[in-house]
Amino acid sequence: MTANNKTLTQQFQSFYADHKPKTLEDAIEKFSIFGGVDWGNVETDKDSFALIEKLILSDYRFIRNDVTELTSGAPVYHSVLSGIAQGDGKTHSSYKRANVAEDVGDAAVEALIQRGIIRVEKARNVFTSWQTNEKVDNKLFFTTPFMRFWFAFISPLFKGIRDGDYSEVKKRFQNNENEFVRLTFVQLAHEYLKLSFKDDKIVEIGTYWDRETELDVYAKTQSGKTIVGNCKYANQKVKKSDLTRLQEASKKANIEADVFVLFSKNGYTNELKSLKGENLKLFTIKSLKTLLE
Repeated sequence: MTANNKTLTQQFQSFYADHKPKTLEDAIEKFSIFGGVDWGNVETDKDSFALIEKLILSDYRFIRNDVTELTSGAPVYHSVLSGIAQGDGKTHSSYKRANVAEDVGDAAVEALIQRGIIRVEKARNVFTSWQTNEKVDNKLFFTTPFMRFWFAFISPLFKGIRDGDYSEVKKRFQNNENEFVRLTFVQLAHEYLKLSFKDDKIVEIGTYWDRETELDVYAKTQSGKTIVGNCKYANQKVKKSDLTRLQEASKKANIEADVFVLFSKNGYTNELKSLKGENLKLFTIKSLKTLLE
């Protein structure tokens, strides 16, 4: 196993080409677990945990050795990586989960970035917290989905796995699967938006956070327009009230949005679809097929 230098879109394209998922939902869910690593055959129409058991847990020792080679096996690195994978990715909360001091965490993060395992997304100066001179943490993201999965569900529970008891892994994964997949959905949404604004190209895109507000999408276009948005990875349709909450969150963060964007796993109510236009763009899982072309 080596650090993957491909972009997330390239990793997604490779995963899709290698395993030929029947649906985009299957593609995204399995990519969130296995993406960024070469596997034999991931039967993407099968239950996720059954695949985890077959491909990862049964081969735990061999994969652990590969991961250790990539990370150098330093316990502090593994603690920080698990802290990032299990939380919101903010530096302070990741270090707290890892039970390490800030200077130790910073040194580990610098080394892990150099190894190509994680990347940093810096807080932007539009934040309310910045305007009041409060420090806003940076966020840390894994460069491959599989490494995030490993440090969220496998590495912290290694004792049971080593002894052949997978019950705790199964329980934790099934309780957190939707929220875990959602981050991949958000990151693929960013990749899609880069391609979809052809007439006014996006020059900056990421997530937005301050001490009170979090938005899945914060982007700027070449002409200076501001785009904000959220992604809902759930079985319910997105409603007008979801748009209202997004608008209120933007206002609270002092962001003057020119365009609102929403991504939904399961579509939209007719009431919300009737509002679609230049200032409101609605996308679904099917929209992400553009990434594969």
